[in-house]
Amino acid sequence: MTVATTADLEEQDTRRLERYRRVTYRSFMFAAVGFVAPVFAGLGAAYSDGGIGVPVVVAVIAGLAVLTWYYARLVRTGLEGGASRRDMVASGAVTAALSLMLLVSPWFTVVPVFWLSAVVLSPLGRGRLVALCTGTGAYCAAVATVGADRLDTSGTLPWYAAFPLMFAVFSAVCGIVAFVNIYQRRMWEMHRETHAARDALARLAVTEERLRFSRDLHDLLGHSLSLIAVKSELAIRMAGTDPERAGAEMADVQRAAREALREVRAAVSGYRAVELDAELAGVRAVLEAAGVRCEAGEVPGTLPPEVRTVLAWVIREGATNVIKHSEARRCAIAVTVYGGSVVLEMRNDGVRGGGDAGGSGLTGLTERVAVLGGEVTAGRHGRDGFLLRAAVPLPGAVEDAAPEPAGSSA
Repeated sequence: MTVATTADLEEQDTRRLERYRRVTYRSFMFAAVGFVAPVFAGLGAAYSDGGIGVPVVVAVIAGLAVLTWYYARLVRTGLEGGASRRDMVASGAVTAALSLMLLVSPWFTVVPVFWLSAVVLSPLGRGRLVALCTGTGAYCAAVATVGADRLDTSGTLPWYAAFPLMFAVFSAVCGIVAFVNIYQRRMWEMHRETHAARDALARLAVTEERLRFSRDLHDLLGHSLSLIAVKSELAIRMAGTDPERAGAEMADVQRAAREALREVRAAVSGYRAVELDAELAGVRAVLEAAGVRCEAGEVPGTLPPEVRTVLAWVIREGATNVIKHSEARRCAIAVTVYGGSVVLEMRNDGVRGGGDAGGSGLTGLTERVAVLGGEVTAGRHGRDGFLLRAAVPLPGAVEDAAPEPAGSSA
C-alpha cells in the first residue's frame, strides 16, 4: 500500500508555492501590457500629427524596450528580495528620458507610473516611498506643465496654477499604484512565510517524535540493561568461588534480557499499530496542509479493535489517493453503523480523468477488508467526485445472523 511520505507532501507544497510565484510574476507582466499600449498609441498619434520624426520614433521604441526589460528585472528581483540600486537608478534615467515625450503627447504620463510600479516591489522605507512618489509626481508635473503650455492644452490656467494641480494628481496616482503593488508583494511574502512555517513545523514534529521515541526506549531499557550489567559482573566474580550462585545470577540475566526484548517488541508494535482516531486526526492535518478542506464526523466508540485498525488503513489509503490522484478542495469522511455493519465513506471532489482505475493500494485494501468479511467499493461519484466505501460486518452481528443448524425446531 502506497503512503504519502513527508517528502511527497513537501514537494507538493513547493510546487504550489512555485505555481503561485509564476502567477504573481505573470500578473505584473500582463499589467506591463496595459502600461505600454497607451504609449504606442500616443507615439503613433504624435508621428501622424507631424510632432516627431522617424529618428525620435525609433529612439522611443528602443527606450521602451530597455525600460520593459528593466521592468521585468525589477519585478523578478523585487519578489525575490529586492532590486539593486544600480538597476533602480539606470531604469529611472531611462524613464526620465522617455517622460520628456510628455512635451508632444499626454499619453506618456503612464511611463513614470510604469517604472514606479516595479520599483516599489523592492523593500523601501515609508520615507523613501513618500519621497519616490512625490519626486516622480513633481518631475511629471513639471514636464506636463511645459508640455501643456507648448501644446496649448492648459486652457485658461496659468503655469503656476496648473503645476500644483498636476503635481497633486501625479503624486496621488503614484501613491495608489504603490499601495496596490506593495499589498500584492506582501501577499506573496505571506505565502513564502507560510511555506517556511509549514516546513519548520514538519521538521519540529519529526524531531519531537524522535525525542519521544528515544525517551521511551531509555525508560524501557535503562533499568533492564543496568540490571543485566550488574548481574553479569556479579556472575563473573562468583564463577570461580560459587558456581551455583553464578548460574543463578546468569538465569536472572536471561530473564531480564527476555523481559527487555518483550517490552521493546511491545513498544515497536505500538508505534507501528494503526489506530483509527489517531489516523483520522493525522489524515485531517495532512489534507489541510495540502489545501484540502477535510470534514470528519464522530467515530463510534464501540467498534472492535480489529475493525478500527482496518478502517484506519482505509482512511490512510483514501487520503493518499486524494493527494496523489486528484486536485481536491474538499473531502468528507463519515463512519456510521448500519444494522450489523460499520460503513466508512470518503468523498472528495477534483477527480482527474481516469479516476476509476484501481491501483495496487486499493487491491491491498480490499484484501485487508475481506479478511473480516467486508468489502470495498471505489469509483466516480457525480460530475467530478470520487467515493471510497468500505463496509465491515461487526463480529457480534455476524454471530447473531448465523443460520441455525439443520434439524432445529422452529
